[in-house]
Amino acid sequence: MSVSIREVAAAAGVSVGTVSNVLNRPDAVRPETVAKVRAAIRQLGYVPNAAARQLRVGRSGSIGLIVLDVANPFFTDVARGAEREADAAHLSVMLANSGESVEREDALLQQFERQRVDGLLVSPVGEHLDRLRAVVKRGLPVVLVDRGADNQAFPSVAVDDARGGALAFEHLVAGGRKSIAVVGGQARIHQIAERVRGAQQAAFAAPGVGIQHIATEGLSLEDGRMAGEALAPRIRSGEIDAVFAVNDLIAIGLEQSLLGGTSPVSIPRDVALVGYDDISFASAAVVPITSVRQPRDEIGRTAVKLLLELIEDPKAARQVVFEPELVVRASSS
Repeated sequence: MSVSIREVAAAAGVSVGTVSNVLNRPDAVRPETVAKVRAAIRQLGYVPNAAARQLRVGRSGSIGLIVLDVANPFFTDVARGAEREADAAHLSVMLANSGESVEREDALLQQFERQRVDGLLVSPVGEHLDRLRAVVKRGLPVVLVDRGADNQAFPSVAVDDARGGALAFEHLVAGGRKSIAVVGGQARIHQIAERVRGAQQAAFAAPGVGIQHIATEGLSLEDGRMAGEALAPRIRSGEIDAVFAVNDLIAIGLEQSLLGGTSPVSIPRDVALVGYDDISFASAAVVPITSVRQPRDEIGRTAVKLLLELIEDPKAARQVVFEPELVVRASSS
């Protein structure tokens, strides 16, 4: 009976990821750990499986990364982290943009399969993952990125978005805000739905505080500007005194709209503003924007690590969830 990578990890007292690193890029592992893992490999007679051998000798020597919006700096940073980790394993990353379109995502999946990539990292559109399950059944490893798996079917790396939404809302309530608008996105995007859900749960625990979700067509700067134009009269009248934007692009567009024009709104005097992602532009805004930080680089690096583990051991379906962090700046203080 063949020995699995999990058995090697157990014998060496390390993680599956460490064994994968020893096999693929031992220069990134401490020499004493490399020696311990190699001793366990010899003792158990472990032979890497065919898929892993294909990865090291190369089918295409590349992996695909499909993101929801390549124009969003959040995904640029995730891709940069993935590239760094892939470089260490002598792999290249091919970046593609689904544009939040199921049809476009399907086309990209087919394209990457034809190109015989060694694996896929996917930030999926919508809730239904049947098309990804079909890809996996055909033998192509898939890791979900910026999206948790509701079951154990997929390895995944994500942030606890519900907690992030709650952090943003609780911060606004702690600042004395009473009427809070959650602005941006569509419920069909899992991450956005979770952020809204977290804010709503926090609202239930805050008697006397109102909450409303104002959806936007997309998640771009322009969507934020249009939302700002629509909200400005309600802010001036005192109907809304705080906004939680579900990503930083929406928050930046909102700020640009509210601060401009013939009757500008003061931030944070008239309205407090919190964004999400903590992209670099948030801190560089005219009024630096409070934001919920996600470890973008680490998300990308971890996704590649999970993919390498999966290629070594098809049963290595780990789910990694990072905790968000609130970074407070002038827009809400």
